[in-house]
Order: sequence, then structure tokens, then C-alpha cells
Amino acid sequence: MKTEKFNYDLPEHLIAQYPSKNRVDSRLLACIDEIKHQHFKDVPSYMEEGDLLVVNQTSVIPARLFGEKSTGGKVEIFLERFLTSQQTLVQIKSSRAPKEQAKLMFFYDAKEFSAIVIGRQDNFFILDWSLDPHEIFESYGEIPLPPYMQRSAETIDKERYETIYANSERKESVAAPTAGMHFDAQLLEEIQSKGVNLGYVNLQVGAGTFQPVQAEVITDHQIHKELIEVDAHLIEQVKETKARGGRIIAVGTTSVRALETACQKGLQPFSGETQLFIYPGYKFKVVDLMITNFHLPKSSLLMLVAAFIGYEKMIDLYQLAVDQEYRFLSYGDAMLLKKYEI
Repeated sequence: MKTEKFNYDLPEHLIAQYPSKNRVDSRLLACIDEIKHQHFKDVPSYMEEGDLLVVNQTSVIPARLFGEKSTGGKVEIFLERFLTSQQTLVQIKSSRAPKEQAKLMFFYDAKEFSAIVIGRQDNFFILDWSLDPHEIFESYGEIPLPPYMQRSAETIDKERYETIYANSERKESVAAPTAGMHFDAQLLEEIQSKGVNLGYVNLQVGAGTFQPVQAEVITDHQIHKELIEVDAHLIEQVKETKARGGRIIAVGTTSVRALETACQKGLQPFSGETQLFIYPGYKFKVVDLMITNFHLPKSSLLMLVAAFIGYEKMIDLYQLAVDQEYRFLSYGDAMLLKKYEI
């Protein structure tokens, strides 16, 4: 299947630059048995007693730092993941890519620290830090807003570019699992009061989530790796839900990817890297319904949506969303989708 088939015209003014006033005020394009235009606060009406709502509890780390080379050239560091207590995998933006053993210097609040380039991994660099990188990024990093938000992070982003159920002890992601940002505490309470259970996965969202598919044919694309954790408790929740006829409702493509990874060799706990690429033709084994935002053209996330509801329906819904001026991408509106059954 050609990558170009997943292209569509996304008007720039539909890319949300700021969140809605309240989380639940986002619009909701629901496509279950029929198409409905609603608001996210209406999502509980689609859930039933015995369903399992699965969310990604990862938390966003301030992943962007600014420094300079020993030659004086400016560099921008974008964290991909922590490798060890002293080493990180990062993207580096500079006029010239630094060479191995290059020293990068950082100056914040009259404090100085450094990192040495000790290797490469595909398009990423491995840095060895003079101080604990966890403390460095937490203390001095900026919130890593996606590149399509053409602005710097502001005070509002500290609260809103994060889910309310994010585990502060799991600050490991460089992007938020944005479909979950529509929930507030009251809405979650309303959902659970209906007898819907809540389950958690952890998927560390990497910078690769923003990368468009460059290959001409989608099967030639090498999808980005991400670390996931699906524990034994969630596996039992999924099995019990399926046994009693309940549905698995995944919040976001990250939750979908984690759940489907965990069932590749039978439904079992999983901890490690996933490179699962979901595109049309994939047979979903766990997820029944999905809540997701609107994604970039030619992205792997859009291909996952097409696999879930069918390619033609995806194209039709996206055209409808553009026509109805839904807000797109991270701070945009949401979709509620039912798995396409052949």
C-alpha cells in the first residue's frame, strides 16, 4: 500500500495551538453504529457496565535543553529516552552534527554541566552526562511541545500537556499520550460510577511519534521503537472483561500499541521494546473501541486508525472532520471509534 494514500489536506488553521478552556469541552466525533457530533463530556454515554477503559499512565518529562559545542556553536537537545543513570539517547539540532567525543556545554542558573557524544544509534546520539541526566532534564528542561505547535512552551502547558492520571514517578515520555488529555477527574468518576473498570499500561512516547512515514510503500517503513510495560494485573483485567462479554476501550494509539504488543504470543505480561507497526490488514486481538485524536497526514498513527476502522471510513471521517472544522493534533478534538469487523 502506497504511503501517499494516507495523505490529506490539513488546513493550518485547524491545527490546535492551545487546549480548549476545559478538558471535556473538546469536540467528539463518534463513529460507533452511526456518526455523531458531540463533546467529550458525552463519552460516558458510550460505555457500559463491565467495560474496561485502558489508559497510558506515562508522564511527560521536560525534554528540551539548549547548549553549545566547545566551538561555540549552538545546539538544541531533544531527549528520546534514558539509557542508564548517566547516558541518554537524544536528537541534536545544530548547524553541523557533532562528532563522536564532542563535548556539549550547558549553562543554567549559574550552573554548568556537560555531555560527551559517545556514539550514534540511527538518527539519534548517545550522550554521557557529567551529572545525573534525570535531575538535569527535570530541573532545566522545557516542555517538549510538538513541532507543529509553532510556539514555545507556556505556563498553561505545564498542566494541560499532561493527563490527570499521569504517574509522576514515570516521567519518561517526550510527548503526552494526547487522547487522555480530554479526561478530567469528574468525567473519570462518572465513567467508573457506571461500572466501567480502569486499567493502566505504560508506554514511553518517543520523538519518533512525530516522524512521517518516508518510505514510498508503507511496508518498507522502519517504525520507531518504544518501551512498554503491560503488567500481570492488567492482563487479568483484560481476560476477565473478555470472559464476561465486556469491551476493551483503549485511550489513545499508545494504549492500543501496548495492548496489541502484549498479545503477539498469546495474551501475557510484556515489558520491553515494541516495534509493532499496525497498518491496514492487521487483525486486532484485544481492543474493541478506541479514543484518539486526529493525526498528521502520512503518519504511522493515521495508518493504525485506518487498520482499526477500515481505510475508506478513515478517509471519509477525516474529510468530514476538516469540513466541520474539528481541531487537529495534540491539543485538538477527539474521535471515538469502533473496530471494523469484516
